Amino acid sequence: MKYFAILVITSLLFGCTEMNQEAEEFTANVTIDSEVITATFGDQIDANNLFDYEGQTIPNYINKDNTAGNPITNEGATLGRVLFYDVNLSIDNSVACASCHQQEFAFSDGLQASDGVNGSTGRHSMRLINSRFADEENFFWDERASSLEEQTTMPIQDHTEMGFSGQEGNPGFDGLIEKLAAIDYYQELFLMVYGDAEITEERVQNALAQFIRSIQSFDSKYDEGRAQVNNDNQPFPNFTDQENAGKTLFLARSEVTNGVRIGGGAGCGGCHHAPEFDIDPNTDNNGVTHSISGDVDTDVTRAPSLRDLFNAEGTLNGPMMHTGDMDLSEVIAHYNEIEMNRENDNLDRRLRNQQLNLTDDEIASLEAFLHTLSGTDVYTATQWSDPFENK
Repeated sequence: MKYFAILVITSLLFGCTEMNQEAEEFTANVTIDSEVITATFGDQIDANNLFDYEGQTIPNYINKDNTAGNPITNEGATLGRVLFYDVNLSIDNSVACASCHQQEFAFSDGLQASDGVNGSTGRHSMRLINSRFADEENFFWDERASSLEEQTTMPIQDHTEMGFSGQEGNPGFDGLIEKLAAIDYYQELFLMVYGDAEITEERVQNALAQFIRSIQSFDSKYDEGRAQVNNDNQPFPNFTDQENAGKTLFLARSEVTNGVRIGGGAGCGGCHHAPEFDIDPNTDNNGVTHSISGDVDTDVTRAPSLRDLFNAEGTLNGPMMHTGDMDLSEVIAHYNEIEMNRENDNLDRRLRNQQLNLTDDEIASLEAFLHTLSGTDVYTATQWSDPFENK
């Protein structure tokens, strides 16, 4: 069975157009052998009826979007889904992107560190929920990738993580391209997306980034309440008194004199902006100065969205912070009292000598509010699941 598609593809999608140059459109008639796709993925991928990644509903109060020149398409995100879950992207066929970013943990890992082909990761796996909806465009905990596109292939080329490093006899990324080009379903999927079967790092990056940006969660108790009011500062009618109190604490600025809070809130919203709950791109280190190994690590200035800290059953989606050694109560305790550390010359100015002196009731309210930011559908939705598990 053949799948016929007329693709309108812009050079902007390929990232090969300068900012002020108009994107040149061209039309390519391509014929996809859907039997090849069906043979591998069963009913997980129907080439004639792809999941609607590009038309997902986004609440009208969500305004941030770091998509830039790589808009989500159904075809591109489908290819990205396959790449994300494919162990062929590791040197020994043992690890995929999804090995460290698992759907059941909001696309993070339940372990402190994730296993790679040559050891374990130096930092905890960052949750990927709502990566699209953030002001911060840089990725990784230390922001070393200037975009999500750049980030997607860096773990593949990391000697510890996925191994196409060009080190110790391992091939570099060209070796992966050669490997993928010999796999029949990639010939069909790249043809479906790009009009020809050529595989390049840029095309891999664009497809992976489209899939990751498609992973969104807006079915939480918070979203139900936010849709009923004009702004976040109003009480949410579906919240308990404790949850509304926690929301007020989270959003209100903390008034600190000589390092001590005098009235006001906890100031969490100063760095984690509602309603996306993304990290302020101007944030410096948060006071956690060690790595998983215990070494000094003060370069961490990024964090994932605070959405979906918990799964649908209310269980924490793995340990928190880049160190992966805290639960929520320990995180709140950390921010409740931060002291200057001589090893840390990168501590965010808003946290210097912070002593909030939160009461037990206030801490319980904050925890209750943070629970409201978690949805349910993202943990089971087929469009974000492993396509190699035929159903």
